[in-house]
Amino acid sequence: MRKMAEKEQNEISEESLSLNAEKQKEFEEKSRKKKKKEEDDLTPGIVYVGHIPHGFYEREMRGFFSQFGTVNRLRLSRSKKTGGSKGYAFVEFACDEVAKIVAETMNNYMMFGRLLKCNVVSKEKIHPRLWAGCNRRFRSKLSGPTNTDIHNKPRSLKQNAKRIGKLVAKEGRKRAKLEELGIDYSFPGYKAMAGERKQKSKHIKFEEA
Repeated sequence: MRKMAEKEQNEISEESLSLNAEKQKEFEEKSRKKKKKEEDDLTPGIVYVGHIPHGFYEREMRGFFSQFGTVNRLRLSRSKKTGGSKGYAFVEFACDEVAKIVAETMNNYMMFGRLLKCNVVSKEKIHPRLWAGCNRRFRSKLSGPTNTDIHNKPRSLKQNAKRIGKLVAKEGRKRAKLEELGIDYSFPGYKAMAGERKQKSKHIKFEEA
């Protein structure tokens, strides 16, 4: 009787260890659903990171904070005009407990000569557009010429003469308005500067003896 019980127990253990294809699929499906439920039950936590040093950008931050736990989203605040870092960012972790640990551990942490400031952001303070553009790849420079490039491009003598002519005409209209108002405007202005430029550009011609 005892031997029969041991035999049945061994058969059950062997069946549980070596599942057939159908049972294996069912087991994997249950495991996947259980894992997904555990992940869904987790409450994400957001950490504000301030006093960020230069060079510590999106890729470096994601790699650094991933050692604490899963990073869902990360947004480094950048200037719309220059694209440079504003020195603060928001990091969302999959678990709020991890976010609390990060805030406690990394607050006043010295990094490249700066003390990081880390605080957990409460749900009430989360802005609806906090994560706008968080997954967008940052480009340091646009593909086409910028306004600065266009303004500073080299010009020919003809283009410079045309530019100075416009400035002199604009200044002439301004002087006329000032005279009507009875204001004496004695500044030489662009007209005098244009005359000096013409004198300097003249070549001295030497006659042969």
